[in-house]
Amino acid sequence: MEKEKDKLQQEMFEKIKQRKQEGRTVRKIVGITSLVIILFIGIVTLSGYFYIKSALEPVNPNATTEIEVEIPMGSNLSSIANTLQEKGIIKDARIFKYYTKFKNESQFQAGNYTMNQSMTLDEIIESLKTGKVYREPLFTLTIPEGLTLEQIANIIEKNTDYTADEFLSKVTDEKFIQNMIGTYPETITEEVLEGNIRYALEGYLYPATYSFYEEKPSLEGIVTTMISQTEEVMKGYSALLQERQLTVHELLTFASLLEEEATAQTDRETIASVFYNRLNIDMPLQTDPTVLYALGSHKDQVLYEDLEVDSPYNTYVIYGLPPGPIANAGKTSIEAALNPTDTEYLYFLADKEGINHFAKTYEEHLQNIETYLR
Repeated sequence: MEKEKDKLQQEMFEKIKQRKQEGRTVRKIVGITSLVIILFIGIVTLSGYFYIKSALEPVNPNATTEIEVEIPMGSNLSSIANTLQEKGIIKDARIFKYYTKFKNESQFQAGNYTMNQSMTLDEIIESLKTGKVYREPLFTLTIPEGLTLEQIANIIEKNTDYTADEFLSKVTDEKFIQNMIGTYPETITEEVLEGNIRYALEGYLYPATYSFYEEKPSLEGIVTTMISQTEEVMKGYSALLQERQLTVHELLTFASLLEEEATAQTDRETIASVFYNRLNIDMPLQTDPTVLYALGSHKDQVLYEDLEVDSPYNTYVIYGLPPGPIANAGKTSIEAALNPTDTEYLYFLADKEGINHFAKTYEEHLQNIETYLR
């Protein structure tokens, strides 16, 4: 009887001990689960905070490309926000709506707006309220077509607090160039690092008028803005680049020759055809602007002795395209390089009035020389 009693007590103690262990296990599981839930909530909260913070900032503070936005009559806040997101003016339509409601803004005007991705939400709201783009640039910088990096450096020195040497130091800085390759890999590739290239970023600073909204933008910001614009322009030609089996570097190089050689807009497609025809028969391009670039100085007249300058840019002595662009080409030259006229011309010259005359044979070219230059 006594033994049975001891056995029952032992079983009871074992059950109590087991329950205590189960309780500890349950508490441990509850604790771990609670910690995981707290961490998850913390991560979600933190992610949400950074997402909202990012959505409240401009899409691209350095953007200069103008984007046309149409707000139709009768548009409500939701449709306006969705339109702005679709156009890339804001990052998130919902955040824009909440922000607008929080600011107690309304009465937006219908109309056609010219905006860009550097605008803040407050600037966008003010524009929609007043019916006009509210933002005024602190200064603008115009880079004409056909300039070299050295010439752009002089414009930078004239219009900003930076010197030409500081500009050239920035665009030739190896770390900066590598950063640009990493930032714009579809546009700037390792091709710009070939040993024969004078300036890696020559031809990659798109000629345009740029608006800046900082009192003193950084030199890196100014250069990056121009390169960003080149990227935007190149995106529009990706299909044609594939069709012509050209890289961006080859296109900008080819277009720079047209930019420097053409004397009239309508001649660029025909000059492009001459260059393509020469390339197809392995004939030197023999274009004087490459000689001037090789010499590193401007001359009103290229002499015969100049044509012999030893340089990878001198297309009188090399075959094919030079190693890189010789200037920053504009849209007209870029499109001419992609859409040349279909001709059999191999020669051309500009007369004293700047009018180009084309020829299929060397004999015809000699006759043009006799007729228009003698």
